[in-house]
Amino acid sequence: MKEERISRRRLLCGGLAAASLGHPFLRLNAQPATASRDPFTLGVASGVPRADGFVLWTRLAPEPLQGGGMGDAPVEVRWEVADDEGFRRVVAKGSAIATAELAHSVHVEVQGLSPGRPYWYRFTVGGARSPIGRTRTTPTEDDGTQQPLRFAFASCQQYEQGYYAAYRDMAAQPLDFVVHLGDYIYESSWGSRHVRRHEGGTPTQLPEFRNRYALYKTDPHLQAAHAAFPWLVTWDDHEVANDYTSDMSPRTSDPAQFLAIRAAAYQAWYEHMPVPASMRPRGADALIYGHHRFGRMLDVLLTDGRQYRSHHACLSGRSASPLADCADRLAPQRSFFGAQQEAWLARELAAPPARWTVLAQPTLLAEADRKRGPEHGYWMDGWDGYAAARARLLDALAAHKARGGNALVASGDVHAFWAADLRRGDAQQGPVVATEFVGGAITSEGPSAASVANMLAKNPQLRYGRADRRGYTLATLDARGCSIEFRVADDEKTADSPVSPMARFSVELGAPGVHAEST
Repeated sequence: MKEERISRRRLLCGGLAAASLGHPFLRLNAQPATASRDPFTLGVASGVPRADGFVLWTRLAPEPLQGGGMGDAPVEVRWEVADDEGFRRVVAKGSAIATAELAHSVHVEVQGLSPGRPYWYRFTVGGARSPIGRTRTTPTEDDGTQQPLRFAFASCQQYEQGYYAAYRDMAAQPLDFVVHLGDYIYESSWGSRHVRRHEGGTPTQLPEFRNRYALYKTDPHLQAAHAAFPWLVTWDDHEVANDYTSDMSPRTSDPAQFLAIRAAAYQAWYEHMPVPASMRPRGADALIYGHHRFGRMLDVLLTDGRQYRSHHACLSGRSASPLADCADRLAPQRSFFGAQQEAWLARELAAPPARWTVLAQPTLLAEADRKRGPEHGYWMDGWDGYAAARARLLDALAAHKARGGNALVASGDVHAFWAADLRRGDAQQGPVVATEFVGGAITSEGPSAASVANMLAKNPQLRYGRADRRGYTLATLDARGCSIEFRVADDEKTADSPVSPMARFSVELGAPGVHAEST
């Protein structure tokens, strides 16, 4: 067991060192564990930053792929926050109890810190000390510096289909925070040219979901990105089941059976994410959408696109994949976010805004006629299956010009990079009210080049599209505009693949629409 611990620490240290690229923080700063087993195999993370604090996370798991290996007893976990990497000035500390009920995870909600600055944190259990994480608080609204904000967004990281070189690159960037838009794990095995493999079959029970998260979180480059910045996280479908809507999925149409699966999946998601106790599920329900403000510069409206949405339109079978069109997809009662979340979003859009608004949501918002030839065909699991709900959202953006004119939509899910003009009314000729960027996929395979070319030809509102590369998106916001960079791995099948810019775009403050930049 001792040799396994040392081997893993060397592996993690090597992954973090490769990620550093001039950022010495990303060295593994943990002290050698004196306990018989390393409890910090899943790393550390922070999230949900505020002006006075953030959430700190870890999970004790000396045997991460065999249920954790912690037994049933509660364990005291000590934590420290310092305003220097060497922990000479500890500014907050305390302890939390890790219990078997939550897979020995802890979610520490730190308060009372100074705004707009970095902090370092670590955990200790017995004689074992965790790696050091770095995080930061958000600026206050009366912060007069108006410094630019830089963040990344990502999604879709099927473990078997590639290595996380994109996260190694992300961890080396000078970011303020990261947004993850869902498909953090995949419940199913699919795709080609696998370079790694899932342990076990498709999870439906809580222990199975816990092991699947643990498998993903043992990756050193994903750990490095979590340790480097605070994250905001939401989910899409693969955290539970492919293409699920509300209380059923194409695989499990019985609501009672599916909600039991959903309850287990939501519980495991909470146990592995740096989120506050307010997001802890109650059975099959969890409230995870919310508003996150970064001083005067940015509002992030983080949404939940799965839990409340109407069931798929047009399709009588159990698959959401065939392209279709029917009157039902236009029905006004159909909702993507659900009535309560729609009402919350309308209130947020009507409130006094920051300089920029980012609507973080799971999938391509722009209309996308996907069928080849003159006929129309739409993907019912996307926004085209909820056309009236999309119209209500774009109308709300248009009604509040101070918000809509400076609104960016950050999207995931479709395993491709897209840049789109979001138009009210006629998708091709109406006024542009917001700008959308779909951030690709960390590893998950995308559609064919022919499919992308067809979508670009039939949908001029889609200004850019590419699906043959894997990576993530960088965004920089300042008082004048926004710059977007799609960063991609040369080959996601290679662990040490270089990562570089593929395309760059800009958006002018108050003038929505995509402007391509040279790379």
